[in-house]
Amino acid sequence: MPFKNITLGEFIIENQEQFKFAEGELSRLMNSITLAAKVVNHEVNKAGLVDILGASGDVNIQGETQQKLDIFANTVFINTLKRRDIVCGFASEEEDDFVIVSDNDGGFDHKYVVLIDPLDGSSNIDVNVSVGTIFSIYRRVSPVGTPVILKDFLQKGRNQVAAGYIVYGTSTMLVYTTGHGVNGFTLNPALGSYYLSHPNMKFPEMGSVYSVNEGNYVHFPQGVKDYIKYCQREEEDRPYTLRYIGSLVSDFHRNMIKGGIYIYPTSTKAPKGKLRLLYECNPMAFLAEQANGKASDGYQAILDIEPTELHQRVPFFVGSIKMVEKAEEFMTLYKE
Repeated sequence: MPFKNITLGEFIIENQEQFKFAEGELSRLMNSITLAAKVVNHEVNKAGLVDILGASGDVNIQGETQQKLDIFANTVFINTLKRRDIVCGFASEEEDDFVIVSDNDGGFDHKYVVLIDPLDGSSNIDVNVSVGTIFSIYRRVSPVGTPVILKDFLQKGRNQVAAGYIVYGTSTMLVYTTGHGVNGFTLNPALGSYYLSHPNMKFPEMGSVYSVNEGNYVHFPQGVKDYIKYCQREEEDRPYTLRYIGSLVSDFHRNMIKGGIYIYPTSTKAPKGKLRLLYECNPMAFLAEQANGKASDGYQAILDIEPTELHQRVPFFVGSIKMVEKAEEFMTLYKE
């Protein structure tokens, strides 16, 4: 797709009326996120040349080994958002609890919270596989002028005012929505600017790719097993092709462009699922619905789930609408 001669900043200004924020706040928030992303992108691209690869030796709140780049990316995003004096709170996969952010004058007058997975797929960075950043933005529900509290973050996905991801691949792309469609911007590294390259992105209604870690097949619920067999069956439009990268951002991005379904279900090893609702599934579900796709836990829309924990895990089915609906049919057969 040819590049459009419009930058991210120009696009935001032209479409400001579609955003729920007050004038100028979307631009400042997105500038913060894209600035941090450029710093992370630079570090990712030179990862083999500096001591930034591998495990840090620390474990996060989910019990997962943190990679050095996880910690670096988390620090960059937190510090950048704090300095821009625009958000009142921040939650991250790499933080035990949410972070309260005060104004530069020590008050709490800002209205928006950001939830983020700073480096999705970071365990793949050592082998040069595409990784990404996922972000979600909400308007706080507690009174302005007070420090943010947990309920500001435990909101249904339908309350998101913006969400998106950055994929650090052969090119670096920002894809985001404010509830009025999905647009993709590619970073021109020579100029340091993002240009509109993928306007009005849409999932095809049907695809020919299913993305799931089939190595865990024996641990999956029966509905998922049956759907996988359905995908493999030799029929008019099948078998589908298995494509699984292991980085949510990368798998989602490919399937949105070409058509497909991504599945990370519950299993006997992860009874609640593995992906986090607030800063992985909700933002991706918002993007999917805005791009003519669907996102489900196998039974209900992801965006309708009422969160109860900051690091809550859920099963995740997302992608082309007809493929997700077919997977739900198989899941419903075994619903207790």
